[in-house]
This record gives sequence, C-alpha cells and structure tokens, in this order.
Amino acid sequence: MFWDARCFCTARRGFDVVYMLGLGGAFAAWAPRLFGSRVWVNTDGIEWRRAKFTWPQRAYLAAAEALSVLFASRIVADAAAIADYLRKRYPGLRQVSTVAYGANVPDEEPNGELIKEWCLTPDGYYILVSRLEPENHVLEIVEGFERTNSSLPLVVLGSIENPNEYVRTLLAHGSARVRFVGAVYDKTKLEALRFHARAYFHGHSVGGTNPSLLEAMACSNLVIAHDNPFNHEVLSDAGLFFSTRDDLATIVKDVDENRVNGNTRRRKSAEIIRSRYNWDQIADRYLELLQEPSKR
Repeated sequence: MFWDARCFCTARRGFDVVYMLGLGGAFAAWAPRLFGSRVWVNTDGIEWRRAKFTWPQRAYLAAAEALSVLFASRIVADAAAIADYLRKRYPGLRQVSTVAYGANVPDEEPNGELIKEWCLTPDGYYILVSRLEPENHVLEIVEGFERTNSSLPLVVLGSIENPNEYVRTLLAHGSARVRFVGAVYDKTKLEALRFHARAYFHGHSVGGTNPSLLEAMACSNLVIAHDNPFNHEVLSDAGLFFSTRDDLATIVKDVDENRVNGNTRRRKSAEIIRSRYNWDQIADRYLELLQEPSKR
C-alpha cells in the first residue's frame, strides 16, 4: 500500500488521468487531484470479503474502499454487479463506470500434444485454474468432485509452493483422481490445457469479471461455476452453476452422461467473449471515458 501511495505522489503532476488498479494506496488518491489530474480507481472485487486476509487487513481494505470513493474522480468497476454493490454501499457515489476485462479467442485449435506432459488426453479430464484461496471455493470443488463416480481426473492448477494451512488441506486430497500439478505460466500450454478439458471449474465468488473465467470461455470451455451474481453476469446461460458440493457432483454426472448440451454452451461461451469481452471494445470504452468531463 505504501508503494501505491508513493506512485500517486510521483504521478502527482503532468498527467490528465492517474489510474490505480486496486485499493492499496487509496488514502493518497487525493494527491494528483491537487495538481489538476483526474484520479481513477478500479476497486477490483470486494477485497475486504476475501477470507485469506486477517481481520486487520480486511478492516483496512474496507476503509480503503471508502477512501477511494471519497478521493477518486471516477470509480471503475470491472462488472455491473460490482458497480451495483458500490452504488448501494455508497449512496453519494456520483461517478462510477463499468469496464470489464477481455480475452482472446484462439485462432486455431491448440495443440493437443502439449497436454501429454501431464499424461492427459483431449476430453479426458476436468480442470481448475485458480489461486488456491478459500473465496475461490477450491476445497468445495475438490470435495464435490470426490463425491462423483467420474472416471476422469480433476487437474488443479495453482501455486503449491510454500503452502499455507489452506493449501496443505487441499494437498491432503491429492490422489490419482485429484491431481495438483502446481502453477503453469506458459500461455501456450495453459491454453491447451483449458481447451482440451471436458469442463472447467470456476469457484471465484468475491471478484467481478474474472480474467481466468474469460480465458476459459475464450477456449470454448464448458464452465461449471460457483452460483453468484458475478459469474452469472459473465456466463449468462452458457454456464452451469453450483452452490454446494452435492450440486457439483450432480452436474459432473450430467456432463459425463451427456445430459447438458455441452457443445451449445461451449459455442455460447466463445461467442460471449467475441461480442462482449474483446479488447478492442474495452479500449474504445476507456477512450470514451477519457473524453468525458469529470463530475467530481
């Protein structure tokens, strides 16, 4: 947070807009405004609800969210559901804009040979790509999958180096059916892993428009997502939604038995990315905002 505050002070003059992504240095967001610059703050998700933070950290993030609303010229939300949350929580908020993230739909089918590194075959596994944190419902997904009779493995991608207590709990479930392979940073391999999975689990619950979800949809994944407004906003009727471990187990059974019209949902996912989450549209939206006068 002190680095973010220092950046505000460094960028205090000579810019039309100073844009901070996140809430770390919100208490210093007033600095560029003293010199005539507009300040935008992207609040990301509802950060103070993240279970990974201690109570003092969560208290600070709640305060930082309020300070960003007080000091910023414009609040940028990455999802309509986040903008609605901010308007309800801060009735005096006068200028909030919604600009999502984007993703690129592959021009051609990713090389299926790449997934052999993990002894996988196309349509032969389920996948989860996530930070291994409680608010991403990784444990619920793993335990729900363990309740199924699926013959396919669940492949979990996420950092397992220097594990905390939560990650150690997850690793205790490691088996031939639930494989923790660590983080994969090679974009070509990651795209192949996503593209060739039977379905993709997405458990994020406190963010807005999540980049990992967009990337999965761009790869035409059949997405099984946690049931919350953020995921519904992005997926619409292209996704399948679970609230409990038993819900997830039932969905997996339906997918394995071809009862969910998966191909139609996969096509819809990719089309949603092309029509609503492409980078050209997002860049155009930012250009429009730059040309708008500030109301604050």
